[in-house]
Amino acid sequence: MSLQAAAAEPVAGTSSFEALDSAHRDVLKTLDQLAELIEHLDDQGVDARAQTLAGEIVTFFGEHARQHHADEEKLIFPGLLSSGDAELVQHVQRLQQDHGWLEEDWLELAPQLEAVAKGYSWYEIDALRAALPVFKSLYLDHIDLEESLIYPEAKRRMAALPGAGSGREGAAGRRAARN
Repeated sequence: MSLQAAAAEPVAGTSSFEALDSAHRDVLKTLDQLAELIEHLDDQGVDARAQTLAGEIVTFFGEHARQHHADEEKLIFPGLLSSGDAELVQHVQRLQQDHGWLEEDWLELAPQLEAVAKGYSWYEIDALRAALPVFKSLYLDHIDLEESLIYPEAKRRMAALPGAGSGREGAAGRRAARN
C-alpha cells in the first residue's frame, strides 16, 4: 500500500502505520543507495549506473520522503501535540524541526544529484561525501525516535479512542455474512 493510500484511511488504521514504517525502510535503503552512488562516482564517474541511482534517489527524497513527512505532520503529530504531555510535545516538536533540517539538507544535495541523473559531471564529490554522514545520522536519529516512542504512543492513544477497531469488526462481520 502506498503512503498516499494510507493517508486517505482513518487515522486509527494500522495500515497507516504499516505504510509509515515501510517508508522508514525505504529511507534506509535509499541512504544506502546514496552511499553506493558516492562510491560509484568516486570510482567510475557519471555513467548509466550513476544516472540511474541518482534518479532513484532524487525521486525518493524529492517526492516520497517529503510526502512521508507531510503524512506524519497531518496524521500523527497533531494528536500528540494536543496531548498535554509536555515531554511528548517536546519530542514531537523535535521531529518537526528534524523535518525542516532534513528538507534543508535535501535542498543542498538535490541539485548535484539531479545533475548526475541527467549525465552532467559538475557535481562536487567532496560535498556529497561530507553531506552523507550528516544526512544519514539525522534520518537515523529521527526514525529511531519515531519508531521507539512516537508511533507506539500514537497507536496507544488511537486505540483508546471511542469506537477504535469497530470499523474492522464491522467489515469482518459483513464479509462473514456474505460468505
